[in-house]
Amino acid sequence: MTTGEIPMIGVAFLCGTALGALFFGGLCWTIRRGIASSSPASWFLGSLLLRTSVVVGGFYFASNGDWRRVLSCLLGFLTARTAVMFALPIAKGAS
Repeated sequence: MTTGEIPMIGVAFLCGTALGALFFGGLCWTIRRGIASSSPASWFLGSLLLRTSVVVGGFYFASNGDWRRVLSCLLGFLTARTAVMFALPIAKGAS
């Protein structure tokens, strides 16, 4: 690993964190909208497809084919998941 690759691994971590916040924040938003909707299945399916597409595309571009960047991006994604679980009341089971 060269010294030029280390900052890019950090950038991949930040990208993963942003993607995780977008994914799980979007999930929380979808749950709120889907519960109040007359057709919740379309909300959940559409949201799942959109969120997954954005995350997979983001991982692809952030990793640039390097497994260390993929791992760093995944670590950022999981960090964001943990942060969203503690930050949002719907994730804690409150209504």
